[in-house]
Amino acid sequence: MNERACDEQAIVVDGLVKRFGDFTAVDGVSFDVCKGEVFGFLGPNGSGKSTTIRMLCGLLTPTDGNASVVGLDVVRQSREIQNRIGYMSQKFSLYDDLTVQENLLFFAGVYKVKPDRIEQRTGTVLELANLTAERDTLTGTLSVGYKQRLALASAVVHEPDVLFLDEPTSGVDPISRRRFWDLIDSLARSGVTVLVTTHVMEEAEYCNRLVMIDKGRRVALGSATELKKEYPYRVLEVRTRDAITAMRAAETWPDVVEAALFGEDLHITVADDTRTTDQWRSLFADKGVVVQSVKPVEVTLEDVFVSLVAQSEGSDSGEPSR
Repeated sequence: MNERACDEQAIVVDGLVKRFGDFTAVDGVSFDVCKGEVFGFLGPNGSGKSTTIRMLCGLLTPTDGNASVVGLDVVRQSREIQNRIGYMSQKFSLYDDLTVQENLLFFAGVYKVKPDRIEQRTGTVLELANLTAERDTLTGTLSVGYKQRLALASAVVHEPDVLFLDEPTSGVDPISRRRFWDLIDSLARSGVTVLVTTHVMEEAEYCNRLVMIDKGRRVALGSATELKKEYPYRVLEVRTRDAITAMRAAETWPDVVEAALFGEDLHITVADDTRTTDQWRSLFADKGVVVQSVKPVEVTLEDVFVSLVAQSEGSDSGEPSR
């Protein structure tokens, strides 16, 4: 689905599998990432995102399948890969008792930046992350948003070809999250390939393309626009004071593919929306639910993902998906 030829591939994943005993964490995942692309790796917690990242970074050995990063095999050339990539996790591996500048100098040493390049590189990433004024500030006193930007600066101080971001915006406020994505865009424009894992659907909209996985399996691949365009159903917003009862009622109707709460409202996904608003009101009224309004809404990535996961689970159970 939505495979795209790249002028130059930075990451190639072909049938990647990782098992831990009897548990399969990653189950035959395949995708490619183009050079300079911001590529999203989307899925709920426990879906296999971090395990895949660790295999691509050469930190875990795949059970089966093949993968390469910047043309290097993740098994045979893992050490060379680690010299060509940057990695940032949601836990921000920083030293609170060092200043911002001292953290950058430490990571420049870890990544073996040449001594005659260290001053220039630390200055560049301080400017990139808008942290120049905080260079002498103790890291432990920084806000979460500032620590996030410092962690990113530390991950790119050695000018990596590929940057892996593993749920980097966890616990960050919306403004800091938006500023962080501006930094990601800036890096991609400079030619850095960025693979970012997230379970936040809104963030996936910022990616050039994305792969959706669930229970270790790929369920979709493409741009956000492509995935929403291919969605075969319509989504209706139902406004009622009793959304839970309304959801339970909607789930019993054969033409309702999915019913889910969105804030205080109910979203129902329907295969054939030919009913009028009055007809929908009547259906719900028969179940004892008073509906204020029913209206079509734009399909979101969350709608797409929930539907695809439901289909996948229906396939696993041997039951037909509705």
